[in-house]
Amino acid sequence: MGAKLKAGIIGATGMVGQRFITLLDNHPDFEVTALAASSKSAGKKYSDAVSGRWAMKTNIPSYAKDMIIMDAADINAVAAKVDFVFCAVDMPKDETLKLEEAYAKTETPVVSNNSAARMIDDVPMILPEVNNAHIAVIEAQKKRLGTKKGFIAVKPNCSIQSYVPALSPLSEFGVKEIAVCTYQAISGAGKTFDTWPEMTDNLIPFIKGEEEKSEKEPLKVWGKVENGKIVNAKSPAITAQCIRVPASDGHMAAVFVKFDKKPSIDQILSIWKNFKGRPQELKLHSAPEQFITYFEEDNRPQTKLDRDLYNGMGISAGRLREDSVYDYKFICLSHNTLRGAAGGAVLIAELLKAEGFITTK
Repeated sequence: MGAKLKAGIIGATGMVGQRFITLLDNHPDFEVTALAASSKSAGKKYSDAVSGRWAMKTNIPSYAKDMIIMDAADINAVAAKVDFVFCAVDMPKDETLKLEEAYAKTETPVVSNNSAARMIDDVPMILPEVNNAHIAVIEAQKKRLGTKKGFIAVKPNCSIQSYVPALSPLSEFGVKEIAVCTYQAISGAGKTFDTWPEMTDNLIPFIKGEEEKSEKEPLKVWGKVENGKIVNAKSPAITAQCIRVPASDGHMAAVFVKFDKKPSIDQILSIWKNFKGRPQELKLHSAPEQFITYFEEDNRPQTKLDRDLYNGMGISAGRLREDSVYDYKFICLSHNTLRGAAGGAVLIAELLKAEGFITTK
């Protein structure tokens, strides 16, 4: 094994940044050498900056406690300490995109948890088991940015990362129409029950921007690379509703799907069981051994029982059955701050390293 790549975390004090902190503790490929956040946190020890708002179930890893937080806006100083960065800032989209492109132009690859660059046609929005081939557009992006090594790669929205993995292996049957309702945990809003007591015994039938993302982002994930751009798929038609529910972690989806050529239930279950993506082929550190796990029990998957499957990186499915309007309906579940956020971004970085897109400076 070669030397570890030096990683920075931009937005290190927020909930997703905290998850990055825990996931990169003793990571075999990456060593955290820079933590950055807003100017109000800059200059503080990490443990002091997150005092009273550390939201993870485990303690702050020892490597991070005494690290001094840098100002995320001091781009050249941060870039000098790292080979690449993870970005999870809480800023307006235009400011986020400006920041990420500025880092990329210092020849620092950016693996982003943010949405600002997701729909740019030369920025790969990667669900590693599904559309790893999209990383080919990075070369065109580097030409646009005028860089040799710097680029941006992004993770899809957490709301699509339960049902898109389950539908993607079924593309040979022609996925025609999708109706989906997602039931999303409060950590997706960066909250805990302590900080958002209004969510106890409550559901909120609106999450700003989620339904638009749920209907549009899968079409980019299922698109094709043509002439240095990702051309979005024209189908399937997708309609979505997104609901905030009183769960700490875990996004569940109720999925209804119609095919051009209807498969059998046995065909679907066999495909799910046997599907492996590029991360499984490469045996990447964060990749689940089994990408999609199907539960036979009528009452599974359950958020509390199954969200941590394969360290929160596995996709759970259940209740596959024929539908009276669509061809089939089923339930899916993913861990929103692991597979859906920081964990998914770490897996993307592992893939980019394995494929030679992230290297030492």
